[in-house]
Amino acid sequence: MKTPAPGRTHGIVLVLLSLAVLQTSKAQKVQNDIDVYSLTVDSKVSCRFAHTVITSRVVNKADAVREATFQMELPKKAFITNFSMVIDGVTYPGNIKEKAAAQEQYSAAVARGESAGLVRATGRKTEQFQVSVSVAPAAKVTFELVYEELLSRHLGAYELLLKVRPQQLVKHLQMDIHIFEPQGISFLETESTFMTNKLAEALTTSQNKTKAHVRFKPTLSQQQKSPEKQDTVLDGSFVVRYDVDRPLAEGSIQIENGYFVHYFAPDSLSTIPKNVIFVIDKSGSMMGRKIKQTREALIKILDDLSPHDQFDLISFSAEATTWKPLLVPASTENVNEAKNYATGIQAQGGTNINDAMLMAVQLLEKANQEELLPEGSITLIILLTDGDPTVGETNPSNIQKNVRKAINGQHSLFCLGFGFDVSYAFLEKMALENGGLARRIYEDSDSALQLQDFYQEVANPLMTSVAFEYPSNAVESVTQNTFRVFFKGSELVVAGKLREQSPEVLSAKIRGQLHRDNITFMMVSHVAEQEEMFRSPKYIFHSFMERLWAYLTIQQLLEQMVSALDAEKQALEARALNLSLSYSFVTPLTSMVITKPEGQEQSQVAEKPVEDESRDRRVHLGGGFKVLNGTPLFGPPGPPVPSSPFHRMSSRLVLPELTLQTTPTALPFAPVQAPSVILPLPGQSVDRLCVDLRHPQELVNLLSDPDQGVEVTGHFETAKARFSWIEVTFENPQVQVHASPEHVVMTRNRRNSAYKWKETLYSVMPGLKVTMDKKGLLLLSRPDRVTIGLLFWDGPGKGLRLLLQDTDRFSSHVNGTLGQFYQDVLWGPLDTADDSKRTLKVQGRDYSATRKLKLDYQESPPGKEISCWSVEL
Repeated sequence: MKTPAPGRTHGIVLVLLSLAVLQTSKAQKVQNDIDVYSLTVDSKVSCRFAHTVITSRVVNKADAVREATFQMELPKKAFITNFSMVIDGVTYPGNIKEKAAAQEQYSAAVARGESAGLVRATGRKTEQFQVSVSVAPAAKVTFELVYEELLSRHLGAYELLLKVRPQQLVKHLQMDIHIFEPQGISFLETESTFMTNKLAEALTTSQNKTKAHVRFKPTLSQQQKSPEKQDTVLDGSFVVRYDVDRPLAEGSIQIENGYFVHYFAPDSLSTIPKNVIFVIDKSGSMMGRKIKQTREALIKILDDLSPHDQFDLISFSAEATTWKPLLVPASTENVNEAKNYATGIQAQGGTNINDAMLMAVQLLEKANQEELLPEGSITLIILLTDGDPTVGETNPSNIQKNVRKAINGQHSLFCLGFGFDVSYAFLEKMALENGGLARRIYEDSDSALQLQDFYQEVANPLMTSVAFEYPSNAVESVTQNTFRVFFKGSELVVAGKLREQSPEVLSAKIRGQLHRDNITFMMVSHVAEQEEMFRSPKYIFHSFMERLWAYLTIQQLLEQMVSALDAEKQALEARALNLSLSYSFVTPLTSMVITKPEGQEQSQVAEKPVEDESRDRRVHLGGGFKVLNGTPLFGPPGPPVPSSPFHRMSSRLVLPELTLQTTPTALPFAPVQAPSVILPLPGQSVDRLCVDLRHPQELVNLLSDPDQGVEVTGHFETAKARFSWIEVTFENPQVQVHASPEHVVMTRNRRNSAYKWKETLYSVMPGLKVTMDKKGLLLLSRPDRVTIGLLFWDGPGKGLRLLLQDTDRFSSHVNGTLGQFYQDVLWGPLDTADDSKRTLKVQGRDYSATRKLKLDYQESPPGKEISCWSVEL
């Protein structure tokens, strides 16, 4: 075994985020010292179960010892199954042990002041793994890490997230994602925050009925920001999102190597009416941004209530207050009144969670006693809080006991913990004990969207009391098979083991309750036929279904442990630990001991963090700063990614939001003003039309084209003479893009995705491509259709604009305040007394047009003076 020569260590950091993030120091000397010459990611997704292998190869080109740190972020729900380092042909594996057995190494590392927790929470969906090793001169090191996860269905789609941030060029960089779904792939889309038009050439996607392959393999020149620079443009996220066909309402049973998995997600059922009580914390700690975002989200959620729902609001600080003494129907009148109430919620005082929760249960019980709850409806309580109880009953265990006794299995409780100061473990146990779940709401600009997204997950219950039944002589070791509620857009998954003498046909019965009726689904699956399907393909990870069963069983046991009593908890823990060790999963019950070459630091220990370990500390994403032996390894994020040029087409429409600063301040020597719209008209090569919106309604239909299936609206603030938002809605695919000066929100299948302006974005979905560059230009393009752009301008006259390309593709039915100008437009002759005036006739209506100097904000700041015909609408 070779041992590195002693010497002063310098460093680089190799970072793999999610499926792959590679990050090194930007210093040229360090780049020359240790070269990352290969980075590959191979992910095989078989029936929603993802097996991912990340392999990175580096070489030390220096004449002295250097330290390389392998670091990656993986999904929070993933389990690491293997890690190894190969140094000069010698393999140093990671060994998974019971956590207690690794405690000695862990304690020793802590005593030395080292970072013993090699896996730690780092973000909303990820946690970080890191290990360091010294590399001798000319030595090569291969890092390999393997992890597995079951992709859960969220608002109608499965999602695989990759983050890529090399900060150096990599000679061989390749990511392959293979997807195999016997049910059939209904749609597949990719999204990236780093992709440029040049990099997009390195992305290939192929798909047939049951298989898909996504490959990203950029050349060195495609990775470069510019030919003369060695910096990379790879810096951001990559997402693969898909769903499957569901021809059978009873679901799909798949069998491989003696194990089965049953997926159930019927999509043709009607929504069950719900009775929902929102319990909102308005204590002093919610003051400021939190309460503002809560009000914003609550107003939006109230709009989404169905007319057949009933609801009420409880706000609490030291005391709890109801909006109404009884639940009320979600009529337009009641919803508007509730929105006005929500607008007035102010934060102050202590936190009395106990009384607020008991009041919510009492409201539901009173409504039930008075027979005010519709037959077959379900009851939900949604609690939002950001802190510990400080008033009234403050003992968390007592509060949990009181709530559990009051609910008595009759209602479902969902707890949302706002920020990192909240006691998440307290909320999680309280939710799980009462048939719901807990979710952390991260403090960020999109907190209101996180609240809305959570509500969308539970907004459409389709079935209650769902139970899966299989012949006891055919199956054993079945995972959870009873579920209180099934919500639209999600999926119920049951896995199990076939008995040795199982029948040729596996039957299943699914019972549940709809709005007013009971329902039973029956299905059969031919064992030999299913086994054959998974026997030969090279693109799947064989024996995956057994590991899927073990993974799902462990996850459910860990969840059950949260609310179990001590004796039961010990039995659950023993079973989960045994499975974790048998299948080599790094879980909260096991640790991975990372061995190192002789003469280096002692072995390091990797442990699985739990959600509440993030409490009371801030987590920073992206570039950080780390020092090894005095040498900074992380630098600030690299310069902006070059954006794609905007090509002027036959005509375009420019709609700026008016200035957030006064024009004289931005342009003290240029009193020329910017128009609301700069509109080159069809057939006009020189003359441009400048349109000022003076007295429109607040909500403006800017343009609509039913043949194109697109509509653009805007909210115009008359007092400020500006647009507060612009929204683009497509019929096919059903996508809505809402742009405000704060951010862009794209909504599909009730799922919101928020993006900050000037962050690159490249999303390709069936029938629509969405791109955004570092200049703040968002383009929405469809084959053979009009391309719509949204531009955020932060120069003088900071605000939004609407850009249109390929306007010759508008149909004859285009209309709207601005769309009317894309039909027949007639210019009248110049005024004989004043040649700066003329008449413009649009759809039979005359407009007075005056030749004026205006400021064209499409040019570089501070803009360019242009002469155009000005019209007021």
